[in-house]
Amino acid sequence: MDPSAPRTEPAGTPETEPRLRDRLTIPVLASGGILMAVMQTVVVPLLPDLPRLTGASAGAVSWMVTATLLSGAVLTPVLGRAGDMYGKRRVLTAALALMTVGSVLCALSSDIRVLIAARALQGAAAAVVPLSISILRDELPPERRGSAVALMSSTVGIGAALGLPLAALVVQYADWHTMFWLTSALGALGVTATWWAVRESPVREPGRFDVPGALGLAAGLVCLLLGVSQGGQWGWGSPRVLALFLAALVVLALWWWQQLRAERPLVDLRLVARPRVGLSHVAALLTGFAFYANSLVTAQLVQAPKATGYGLGLSIVATGLCLLPGGVTMLLFSPVSARISAARGPRITLALGAAVIACGYAVRIADSRDLWMIILGATVVATGTTLAYSALPTLILRAVPAGQTASANGVNVLMRTIGQATSSAAVAAVLVHHSGLVDGIPVPTLHGYLLAFAMAGAIALAACAAALVIPGDTPSGGTRRARGEALGARDEAMEGA
Repeated sequence: MDPSAPRTEPAGTPETEPRLRDRLTIPVLASGGILMAVMQTVVVPLLPDLPRLTGASAGAVSWMVTATLLSGAVLTPVLGRAGDMYGKRRVLTAALALMTVGSVLCALSSDIRVLIAARALQGAAAAVVPLSISILRDELPPERRGSAVALMSSTVGIGAALGLPLAALVVQYADWHTMFWLTSALGALGVTATWWAVRESPVREPGRFDVPGALGLAAGLVCLLLGVSQGGQWGWGSPRVLALFLAALVVLALWWWQQLRAERPLVDLRLVARPRVGLSHVAALLTGFAFYANSLVTAQLVQAPKATGYGLGLSIVATGLCLLPGGVTMLLFSPVSARISAARGPRITLALGAAVIACGYAVRIADSRDLWMIILGATVVATGTTLAYSALPTLILRAVPAGQTASANGVNVLMRTIGQATSSAAVAAVLVHHSGLVDGIPVPTLHGYLLAFAMAGAIALAACAAALVIPGDTPSGGTRRARGEALGARDEAMEGA
């Protein structure tokens, strides 16, 4: 059967069913992205109590976050490439299923070893967003694609903003396993809805999967991110951390050499070397760093005891509610981002978003004592993140062939993940260095928080500069490119047939 031919439904199928499925494609994919972000954040309110609940040490409990980070970073480009080759809906459904299985295991067990393994399974869901964006490119007409991609990109922030207060409420008023039973039910619903409402994309990339490339990338990323995430705890100059960084350097250098010689590489490095793609990845790394500092610092700042002179002493639930306006703003501003990209080009949207993030941190530096100013600053940062994150996949979609969109966006999401991991380590280092004793407990000083804001704001300005040097399209050129993408996708599908 010709995959580029118009789709027809079997005889006897009601005409309204395919139309309903088409209308539900975007909401179903977006809900999958939100669920993925919720799944990543729900464990955060539990971390202080998990040593008591599981009988494990605080260091072991921290691996419930680290395991998800590592597996997500490794699996995102791998599953993206698999989606390009074997079917994006198929791989997307598998990623959601792994996430759901991990949630069920968390609901059934209190053994820290099982919990860490389950959280590693949930890391597969990090590939949901790049796979969904690739499906949207293949399935939607150009005039609908921009707003849909912008919404899909914003789901990361929306889900994170929703997940924290939801988890805090469950932890405060119910058994902590209830939270994972709830996410398991939502995951099962997501798998079912995706299989029913999302059509399999006809665009495929032929060839054999690059297993050596996948293993090499996995080994290099594990060494790199493990060193970054555990450096503060183990010591940045400790033999373990230095050995991990050295191993990452050697393994990734060998992986780079192997990718340049592979017939069908996992990551097309020649494509990455193009300024439109490579600079977009650099901007993604910097934006991820700047965005993540907002959530990390805000949560700690408002929960700091009042005895510090600046803290508000808020509960976990109240802290989550402080971040909620940012999530709502991301939902509302995603179509605005699409309009700006359509009118001015995505690189301008990206630069504007990074500049808005920097303005948000300027607000945080100006006043971090009053709750309304803290919420305002955090919301401004979230607004800039929406603009930037919505523009990044559009830049990638315009710069890569249709058969490599999932893997290219997977690499872009990987760069955001590396930026977030680096941000976490850098913010922690700043706050630990600038701490004082309050009632015998070390607590970061207000000066430390302000330094963290300044650091994140400077990184946001660097992301703005990187965006401005990306080769761009004129508005008319962008329109012609969008039309060309649609024709190119159709032609590639016909050639594949």
